[in-house]
Amino acid sequence: MTLSPWRDLSPSAVLAAVLALLVGYSGPFLIIVHAAQSAGLSAAQLGSWVWAVSIGSGVAGLWLSLRWKAPVITAWSTPGAALLLVALPGVPYPEAVGAFLAAAVIVTAIGVSGVFDRIMKVFPPALAAALLGGILFRFVAELAGAASHDAALVLPMAAAFFLGRRLFPRYALPLALALGFVIAGVQGLFGALPAWQGGAGPQFTLPAWSWTAFVNLAIPLALVALTGQFLPGMAVLASSGYRIPARSPVTTLGLMSIVTAPLGGHGVVLAAITAAICTGPEAHPDPARRYMAGVVCGVLYILLGLAGGALAALILTLPKALVAAAAGLALFGTLASSLATALGDERQREAALLTFVVAASGVTIAGLGAPLWALLAGGAVSGLLRWRWRLAPA
Repeated sequence: MTLSPWRDLSPSAVLAAVLALLVGYSGPFLIIVHAAQSAGLSAAQLGSWVWAVSIGSGVAGLWLSLRWKAPVITAWSTPGAALLLVALPGVPYPEAVGAFLAAAVIVTAIGVSGVFDRIMKVFPPALAAALLGGILFRFVAELAGAASHDAALVLPMAAAFFLGRRLFPRYALPLALALGFVIAGVQGLFGALPAWQGGAGPQFTLPAWSWTAFVNLAIPLALVALTGQFLPGMAVLASSGYRIPARSPVTTLGLMSIVTAPLGGHGVVLAAITAAICTGPEAHPDPARRYMAGVVCGVLYILLGLAGGALAALILTLPKALVAAAAGLALFGTLASSLATALGDERQREAALLTFVVAASGVTIAGLGAPLWALLAGGAVSGLLRWRWRLAPA
């Protein structure tokens, strides 16, 4: 099918991309800033870090979305950034950059090997939907928490959204978001514009090798990227009907991470939560036209990166309740369809429910996140149930 980006571009796809960027930069962006400050990085090094992960995410996401005509949303590794909060202060910066490079090489090698493709092929669709549902649950549930703290803002947004779903489904989310901006403006909820202390462009750092950094940084970074980002990211795409070989995004993003590592980038990966905003019906009723959300998201990443993070600072002025409510409402339909798919197959229902519960728990064991443990727990029960069904009399 011939690509027609201008024909396929729609306001709903643009809104989904903008909302995905708002969610990404309103929370995970702060983790990067905090990690850089904790490690004593200079303003130029912080600016280069933001430049690297933003440009890397934008270029890779833009290419993958056009290549597969699917909304392939990329981002920096959020669990990786959280890991650096603890590990980065004790590692010389050149050695940390060397660890970033080593982690990227590990991810690329796994992508080229096709291991991820084999995992996704044997993973039952019901469990993939349950995994996605468990990941999204906490973000949708934040609607209740946001409403309890900012009822005057969140409740009207929710009412407008659900009323819109009844009367004009395509415009329900834009209406809720516009109303939220108006109410936040009237109530004076927007924060003061923070001063951006980062540099304006990339700064090359020669990577240095260290076994300590390799063990304490490179291996954990690769593991959390694969289990905490690529696994749920592929599940998001699969649950929305986009059958993309895992080798392509894993290898592409691994190579992009290799390129951006000497500039301070700690890893470019598949997004999960923000991807769900762009892969569902809120982005466009026609799944074949949702890829434009990925294209727009890629372009916006590049623009933010070229701005050296100054535009990202604007996002930090938004009320947290507004961002949380908008994200929860945008993910509401995707969560509902994921649960319907997960529990629709009677033979996989118990395994899917266990997968959902473990993924929603957010548990971390031995440094590995909930998505991996949900996959292992659900897969084990699924195998056990299939064995039981084979033994059952006809």
